[in-house]
Amino acid sequence: MDANELRQDEDATLLLSALSSLGSADEAAELLLDLCTPREISDLSQRLEVAVLLSQGHSYADVIHATGASSTTVSRVSKCLNGPVGGYRRALARLEREGLAVDVRPQE
Repeated sequence: MDANELRQDEDATLLLSALSSLGSADEAAELLLDLCTPREISDLSQRLEVAVLLSQGHSYADVIHATGASSTTVSRVSKCLNGPVGGYRRALARLEREGLAVDVRPQE
């Protein structure tokens, strides 16, 4: 599914509207807790951590070691991070601009 298909899907449009209406991290947490299982939240969080590390220039091996993500997950995140949609790049840029980007470093 691409971005245009996502926007044309009625159920997805409702989800997108709900996500974009949230005004705080607390509201986002409440919605995530209602929508997702703890495992799904953990998986989404891990993908964002992988994106942070890759955007900082860390190697796949370092990212896998630091996050516990599979090589498939790291590869998929890298493909999205460098792909045409730009969702990760936009989110990471906004987090950094707002001073919310955590300096995530691989464990030694």
